[in-house]
Amino acid sequence: LGIHSFKTQLEKCQFHETAQALKTLAQAARGVAASTTDPKAAAAMLDSARDVMEGSALLIHEAKQALISPGDTESQQRLAQVAKAVSHSLNNCVNCLPGQKDVDMALKSIGEASKKLLIETIPPASKSFQEAQSELNQTAADLNQSAGEVVHASRGSSSQLAVASGKFSQDFDEFLDAGIEMAGHTQKKDDQVQVIGNLKNISMASSKLLLAAKSLSVDPAAANAKNLLAAAARAVTDSINQLITLCTQQAPGQKECDNALRELEAVRGMLDNPNEPVSDLSYFDCIESVMENSKVLGESMAGISQNCKTGDVPAFGDCVGSASKALCGLTEAAGQASYLVGVSDPNSQAGHQGLVDPIQFAKANQAIQMACQNLVDPDSSPSQVLSAATIVAKHTSALCNACRLASSKTTNPVAKRHFVQSAKEVANSTANLVKTIKALDGDFSEENRNRCRVATAPLIEAVENLTTFASNPEFASVPAQISHEGSAAQEPILHSARSMLDSSTHLLKTARSLVINPKDPPTWSVLAGHSRTVSDSIKSLITAIRDKAPGQRECDSSIDNINKCIRDIEQASLAAVSQNLASRDDISLEALQEQLTSTVQEIGHLIDPVSTAARGEASQLGHKVTQLAGYFEPLIVASVGVASKLNDHQQQMTFLDQTKTMAESALQMLYAAKEGGGNPKASHTHDAIAEAAQLMKEAVDDIMVTLNEAASEVGMVGGMVESIADAMAKVSMCCVIYKKLTCPDELGGLASQVTVDYSQLAVQGRLAAHTAEPEEIGFQIKSRVQELGHGCIFLVQKAGALQVTPSDGFTKRELIECARAVTEKVSLVLSALQAGNKGTQACITAASAVSGIIADLDTTIMFASAGTLNAENDESFADHRENILKTAKALVEDTKMLVSGAASGQDKLSQAAQSSAKTITQLTDVVKLGAASIGADDPETQVVLINAVKDVAKALAELISATKCAAGKAADDPSMYQLKSAAKVMVTNVTSLLKTVKAVEDEATRGTRALEATIECIKQELAVFQSRDAPNKTTTPEEFIRMTKGITMATAKAVAAGNSARQEDIIHTANLSRKAISDMLSTCKQAAYHPEVSEEVKNRALMFGSECTTGYIDLLEQVLFVLQRPSGEQKQQLAACSKRVAGAVTELIQTAEAMKGSEWVDPEDPTVIAETELLGAAASIEAAAKKLEQLKPRAKPKQADETLNFEEQILEAAKSIAAATSALVKSASAAQRELVAQGKVGLIPANAVDDGQWSQGLISAARMVAAATSNLCEAANASVQGHASEEKLISSAKQVAASTAQLLVACKVKADQDSEAMRRLQVQVLLYNIKKASDNLVRAAQKAAFDKADDHNVVVKTKFVGGIAQIIAAQEEMLRKERELEEARKKLAQIRQQQYKFLPSELREDSN
Repeated sequence: LGIHSFKTQLEKCQFHETAQALKTLAQAARGVAASTTDPKAAAAMLDSARDVMEGSALLIHEAKQALISPGDTESQQRLAQVAKAVSHSLNNCVNCLPGQKDVDMALKSIGEASKKLLIETIPPASKSFQEAQSELNQTAADLNQSAGEVVHASRGSSSQLAVASGKFSQDFDEFLDAGIEMAGHTQKKDDQVQVIGNLKNISMASSKLLLAAKSLSVDPAAANAKNLLAAAARAVTDSINQLITLCTQQAPGQKECDNALRELEAVRGMLDNPNEPVSDLSYFDCIESVMENSKVLGESMAGISQNCKTGDVPAFGDCVGSASKALCGLTEAAGQASYLVGVSDPNSQAGHQGLVDPIQFAKANQAIQMACQNLVDPDSSPSQVLSAATIVAKHTSALCNACRLASSKTTNPVAKRHFVQSAKEVANSTANLVKTIKALDGDFSEENRNRCRVATAPLIEAVENLTTFASNPEFASVPAQISHEGSAAQEPILHSARSMLDSSTHLLKTARSLVINPKDPPTWSVLAGHSRTVSDSIKSLITAIRDKAPGQRECDSSIDNINKCIRDIEQASLAAVSQNLASRDDISLEALQEQLTSTVQEIGHLIDPVSTAARGEASQLGHKVTQLAGYFEPLIVASVGVASKLNDHQQQMTFLDQTKTMAESALQMLYAAKEGGGNPKASHTHDAIAEAAQLMKEAVDDIMVTLNEAASEVGMVGGMVESIADAMAKVSMCCVIYKKLTCPDELGGLASQVTVDYSQLAVQGRLAAHTAEPEEIGFQIKSRVQELGHGCIFLVQKAGALQVTPSDGFTKRELIECARAVTEKVSLVLSALQAGNKGTQACITAASAVSGIIADLDTTIMFASAGTLNAENDESFADHRENILKTAKALVEDTKMLVSGAASGQDKLSQAAQSSAKTITQLTDVVKLGAASIGADDPETQVVLINAVKDVAKALAELISATKCAAGKAADDPSMYQLKSAAKVMVTNVTSLLKTVKAVEDEATRGTRALEATIECIKQELAVFQSRDAPNKTTTPEEFIRMTKGITMATAKAVAAGNSARQEDIIHTANLSRKAISDMLSTCKQAAYHPEVSEEVKNRALMFGSECTTGYIDLLEQVLFVLQRPSGEQKQQLAACSKRVAGAVTELIQTAEAMKGSEWVDPEDPTVIAETELLGAAASIEAAAKKLEQLKPRAKPKQADETLNFEEQILEAAKSIAAATSALVKSASAAQRELVAQGKVGLIPANAVDDGQWSQGLISAARMVAAATSNLCEAANASVQGHASEEKLISSAKQVAASTAQLLVACKVKADQDSEAMRRLQVQVLLYNIKKASDNLVRAAQKAAFDKADDHNVVVKTKFVGGIAQIIAAQEEMLRKERELEEARKKLAQIRQQQYKFLPSELREDSN
């Protein structure tokens, strides 16, 4: 042990411990020499120790020199050489220990014997095949048994190891001779090479076994030493099985039986000391595995017996293999179940899994070394070389994956770097080796073999170093500590499993002899006896596993305990009813209340852990229910004590009843937990467990409220103070609510509420201070919350004091001061929390900025689509390409910072969010400049480019949102997976942008690139659509149907573009498809989530929305395929894809109709459009009238009354016109409904042309009325405000009269002239409001204009020349006005002529 300690410490290069280690080594070496009877051995030990001392002194000297001159290469080389010499001396010293020489001699003997395998020609066989086969089987069994003895002896004394290693080397020699004898019986050269290769593998595995045993005997406490030894023993067994399988292929059934026996012997070790998990199976998975494997074993045993009788050897071998696999599965399940039973005992301590599995690394190391040996073997065939290369690739890949997982799990930065570097070395070495193997596969020359041999050395070295590092005790698993009770509970399972293995072994041996000689009656009876024993042992195993289920015994004990407590509380209740409940005088009421409060709180804290264990953690169930039941005895004692000290009988019964209720709810919880048993698959019990947990929580809350009320009523605040102090210790964040009350009687309830509110700080505890960055903020949060707790304590104390003395003015002032202090401390807590939340705030700001950028890009797309996006200067896209690429790469770096910022502090998160927002702003600016430089003559390419950066912005918005949600969360939190998914989408969209930028100037590929980007965008939109998040708003089915029409148009465009294969058509299709699908998906989800839509219709809409989108994606992908590989057959596929989309669109329309039900109308029906427009016009006119009512004439303090009257006249007239036109439009709507009712116009028109023309005429007339009235209101408003002329007001009023006349004509086209609606409509128009109001308004305006003209004074010049000039100027102005009047009349006539052309035929005829 001293030698090993020195070796470990020296490797760590800790100079200050070296002297002590050398001292320990010297003492250990003298002790070993003194206890050795062999003088030569003693001298050798002392000599080797002296070499270590001398080498260590030189090592320290060289290390000192290296530290003095760290850059000296020669000094570093000397240091490495000296260190290597010291390591060699240490190994020699270890080899001098008792028993080590014997192991070395055994290793040497194996090495010498293995030289027999190097001969070129195998000697001919000297025995018959049966004799050689029997001898090989016997020697294989002996060698396998010797390997087990070596494993056992390594844990014993050195003499036992010496004997076991000597016997192992002797058995290996005999086995090697038997294997060479069998090789002589092989007929083919390749088979002979395989036999020799397997013997070499066994030789290597045997040497590793002895080395592992030697290492364990030196240091039995070394981490993973036992696991490595067991792995080496299994490697020997596996190698032997491979050889036996190869050599005994001609023996009927023997190979399968021998393999099965060896496999059973190998798994038997799982039952020796099950203090470590065998697999990842849960306890109930173990039960299922036992049941399934027992069924397979029963069928296999019947098949073995039947095939022995019939002589069907292949079927017999299959049955033996199935039986062996089932027995191994049974043993593994039994071992895992016994481990879980042991650790579930409350007195046991569970272990934990290591960072890496050293056995996996050791197996991979051994497999890689054997494969490399086969690679460099000159006798290896091409098939063997390829097989070896496959093995190398498989195991190196597994090692690299294991290193990746280990580096992600460990928190040690040194270990993390080492795992990553080791994985790189293994991967690089493997890549170099694969290159040489490819060359060797092409030409099996000596030169290529040498290159392959050279390439294997770095790989073997890298794997060896990695395996050594993985064996570090720091990464080792910690075995469980099983208590005596747990071991006793394990024994029935282990006993049954051992009995099953023993009887199965005898059964297989008997079957092995029967398959050769099936006509042996005594052997058949023996086989039947073994079969019965196997069946009985499996039944016993199943019973033992079921009876020993984890937590069941503890649940029964806890149930009995709580039942006893319920009986005690019932006795106390009976005594209270009869007024015989004895009061406890040994303790105060306050102390009892505090004891009861703390007990109830602890019970409340255990409810969720018990519920979780009952639903899926069987190993923890026993621990949790035992803890829960342990609190009920002190609960009952405290509750009865409190009740005994209360004078109010009603309060006594309330306390006792609530305590009994809580005990009964706990009893129900335990029954449900026992039924669930920690089985995650027993879903039928989970609801009962959750219900019981909720009832128990309610019982806890009820008794806590009662406790606080009872304490506050008598002025006791100790329990409240304790609750606040307890919550302060947990340091959670909360907002304490305080209400100022003047009634002292209510202070008790208020103090109780303050206590409960502050106690909620413990729910989210410690996380605010723990996760805050930097640490100063966390400390500030912690200190301020604690200060708030102190303030609450003082507040509650003063409230209790004031309740005792309500008239004490001094106490009232103190209470007010305490309340003010609590309010101030609450604000301080909030400010500290905001300071610690800087990163999240930055994410919110950045998300808002990105949202604005997306809206701006939508506007830019509108300009580009309209062909108005032009560059300000004469520049080309090449001038902006580099800036776009550079900014996009900078955004990728910001994305990495943003993702890493979620796991970092708030400062880094804030910086990353701000940087990403700034970079996306720069990126959109340069992309817009680049799009503008393309020119307005190519708008589709502009839209493609802007859509690409818009996709990036949307992905960044999602990433920022995911980062905000994942900030500060654990690595396995679901929000972290969402963050990783958002980051992948972000990288994908940035990559798509870069590809689009590079393809913009390439006319041959930019259409293809645009189509690829559209497909990716639609897939992302579909993912958002299929999420369960509800939309922000809802929409109507009519709007939904309108959006589906875009899909139909886009589908037709896509098929046409696929047939034409023109890049311009492809770009147009890509842009159109993106918008059509996006609009359809958004409106589909909005319509589906309407509150009036049933669940069935909603699911149909979502399903067919996804189906339509999926079909459209297939269509675009088919178009893309046609572009890449054009052919007639591929173009025909476009029609099939479009039919699928059309079918989905049809289903969507039917679903939309189902959303409306019986009230469905076709939104494209002209009649429906007409009625809608009429009602809309009426609404707009009413809105304009309301606007007029709110208008008032502008204030003119010193004007005449006539002006004020004129403005009021204008407003009244305009109001009358607005009201009249509103009534007119409503009457027109009623007239139309009358036509529909009479059947002259159908809801679905039979004559679409006629009814459509009539509807269009009515629509245009209604629109004209609404527009004219709106213009009238604007003119009236402007006139009152002094911004418009009276002429404009007159013109607007005349236009209202003319448009109402046209509306009347439109309604008369198909109406019954004698109908009530038409008479009412005509009277309203001709006799009343509109004409009268219009005439009044015109007269008022004309009068104002005339008065204004009269009031205008003209100054006449008196001089002759000036007077003539004034006359000429007036005549000139008159002529100019007359010419302008004539031109205005001509213009009005042209406008009316043009409008007449667009009127329906009925209106034109009626006008004539």
